Amino acid sequence: MKKLTVFFLSIFCFFLSIAQETPAPAQSEAIAIRGGTIHVGNGTALENGLLIFDKGKIVEVASLNNLPPINWNDYQVIDATGKHIYPGFIAPNTQIGLSEIGAVRATRDANEIGYLNPSIRSIIAYNTDSRVTPTVRSNGVLMAQVVPQGGRISGQSSIVQLDAWNWEDAAYKIDEGIHLSWPRMFTRTGWWTGNPVTKQNEKYAEQVREIEAFFKEAKAYSIQTSPSTTNLKFEAMRGLFDGSKKLYVSTYYIKTIMESVLVMKKLGINMVLVGGDDAWRIPEFLKENDIAVILDETQSLPARTDEDIDQTFKKATILSDNNVLFAFGMDGYWQQRNLPFQAGQAAGFGLDYEKAVEGLTLNTAKILGIDDTTGSLEDGKDATLIISEGDALDMRTCKVTHAFIQGRSISVDNKQKRLYRKFAQKYESEKE
Repeated sequence: MKKLTVFFLSIFCFFLSIAQETPAPAQSEAIAIRGGTIHVGNGTALENGLLIFDKGKIVEVASLNNLPPINWNDYQVIDATGKHIYPGFIAPNTQIGLSEIGAVRATRDANEIGYLNPSIRSIIAYNTDSRVTPTVRSNGVLMAQVVPQGGRISGQSSIVQLDAWNWEDAAYKIDEGIHLSWPRMFTRTGWWTGNPVTKQNEKYAEQVREIEAFFKEAKAYSIQTSPSTTNLKFEAMRGLFDGSKKLYVSTYYIKTIMESVLVMKKLGINMVLVGGDDAWRIPEFLKENDIAVILDETQSLPARTDEDIDQTFKKATILSDNNVLFAFGMDGYWQQRNLPFQAGQAAGFGLDYEKAVEGLTLNTAKILGIDDTTGSLEDGKDATLIISEGDALDMRTCKVTHAFIQGRSISVDNKQKRLYRKFAQKYESEKE
């Protein structure tokens, strides 16, 4: 009986070990990556580059063409000749770690009941054991903003790095923002019948007034240092008025974008626009009001039937040309593996390539308020980066061979790659 118990425990431990990659240990020796093209993330690139990092921090970024001889014995050397080096991509506005299988309700933890939930914290629901996370990392996405869903105010987002034992280890910046879904001017019903009907939202003005009233109450509450009664919802919103938190507003069309900006400006809140299908139509207004934009999928159809079929491919270029701070984003969780290709699509339609990289890295870090420590490959910043054999923004050539988070060497393997190898071997053996 004892031997049988040991046997089953061994089997259990074996399957547990292959179920999820173990988080990587801390960096133990200095690493030098030489010979590749370094895409710094700030709009510049270095050919024949050298990048050195130690104890999780970058200590040198330079071109080998301008350096004196180096004693390579002092480093673990990675030859990246012919390859590309990028900062780790950052996925904003995601549900990574909150959802696992869309069709299985028990694995979805992104939504909370209620209408106004600023006190909800996504970080405590974040699941580091998700099978989805390795598939996302394998295409270079190493950090993410984890955002709750549901209601008018869905709650607070946090930023995580995608290799950890638990949410405490994963947390990079906790409760950094609150998310508001602005009312829609039109509602669409009957889509499930195949004959959808679009109607004007007759409660739009009332819903906007409700938002404004709630924020005014929260602002009045925030002035009190010791309120007689603690209101957890208003406590969560204090940071919006002292600048320690950001407000992310999801809305899409010109009128609602402009109205949301003006309402929040009146309340002293500088918001971030999420989605913004029509943002490309009003770049001057966004620049004038210092509004950053987290874009939805670049690889999608236009919002209106009378727009150019490739309009969504060009909107990042229009924002960039007008000096509007923007970042690439997309809905979902497993979908984030395709995030780099959204930037690649924009690069194919007029956006400067290094600006496209910036839209996945430093721009995102600036919007999320973490650019002091990550988002670009510069001295003193975290050594969070990837090496790709080809262009990481092109789905045809992207092949990430190395990934590092704060200097730790991260596995870029995943379940799908293992299944590919398994069945490739099966059919190769059948040929023999």
